[in-house]
Order: sequence, then structure tokens, then C-alpha cells
Amino acid sequence: MKQSILSLTLLAATTLSAAPALAQQAGDITLGVGVHQVMPRSDNGTLSGGLSVDIGNSTRPTFTAEYFVRDNLGIELLAALPFKHSVNIDGLGQVGTVKHLPPVISLQYHFPTGTNLTPFVGAGVNYTAFFSEKTSGALAGNNLSLKNSWGLALHAGLDYTVSEHGSLRTDIRWIDINSDVKLNGTKIGKVKIDPVVVGVAYIYKF
Repeated sequence: MKQSILSLTLLAATTLSAAPALAQQAGDITLGVGVHQVMPRSDNGTLSGGLSVDIGNSTRPTFTAEYFVRDNLGIELLAALPFKHSVNIDGLGQVGTVKHLPPVISLQYHFPTGTNLTPFVGAGVNYTAFFSEKTSGALAGNNLSLKNSWGLALHAGLDYTVSEHGSLRTDIRWIDINSDVKLNGTKIGKVKIDPVVVGVAYIYKF
């Protein structure tokens, strides 16, 4: 029994070390393709009349590109297909939908561990563009609009090397997104979206 356990342990260790760790050197470029879910905070603010707003979750494909300006230090750009969120008002239900694009540029440090696992952290700036706002239910026929937003973005994750050029990534972001809300051209309040973004991706190093 002990020999079987020892054999399995050695096999697992050999498997984990089969793929070389991806050393991040100055001049390296990585591209990533993944899927992420944007989960706005639970309390998204109050509009005129004391009505509470709730913004729904959304999941979409995402893309990243990172250029290493120094060993282990990279500048990353995050892009995605448009996220679509439901807009709900307490007591009225769903009153519309809105789409947004949240490009983020971050400075990231990848911790060299000498193993297949490489954690990283980053911080940067987000610009969120809102568009295709549509009203329904109690607000059907009205013109809803959300103002574009600038904000801080934080990022952390873990890469697991699977080949000479590839790794699997799991990561989490927090993005500061606040937007003025207008109905028929009149400001009726502000929403604080401030989402947590979680997902997985495949990263390819050139």
C-alpha cells in the first residue's frame, strides 16, 4: 500500500513538472482568450423618489494582450465582447437593459516562483462606455441613458503552465464604475456598479 502511494506521488510530481514554467522576460508578449462574469455590487444606488436600483450579472468572452517592459513586469490591455446587463428597480421589476465595454489597462507584476504556478497582481485604469440602453416594463417608451465612466481597476490571478508557450489562468478583478443616470434627458440619480469580475483564460506567449 505504501509503495502504491509513493508511486502515485512520484507520478503526480513528474506530471506537474513536465511543462516548464513560463519565465516572463522583458520584450515578451502574451495574448489571452477567456470568459468572464461581471458581477455588480449588490447595492447599486438610489434614484429620484427613493427607488433602489439593481444591475444584473453578465458573462462574455474576453481578450487580453500583455507586453513585458521588464522581467516579470507587464502592461496588460483587457478587452471583451459587449456585456449586457438587466436594469431593475425595487418594486417595478426589470425596467430596461444596457450594454457596456470596459477596456482596462494595467501594470502587472508576475511573481517568479520557479514552478508551474505563477501568481500575479496588477492595478490600472478602466474606461467604461455604456450604449444600447433600452427601456421596458414600467419605463417602456422612455429614453434611458448612462454616462460613461473612468475608474480604478485592481487585478490578481494565477497562471498554470501547460506547455512551452501556453498557460491556463484564473483571475479576479475589481473595477470602480460609477455612472450618472438620465431619463428623458433629466438626471435621476447615480448608480455605483463597482463589479467583481471573475473568469478563466488561455494565455499564449510569443
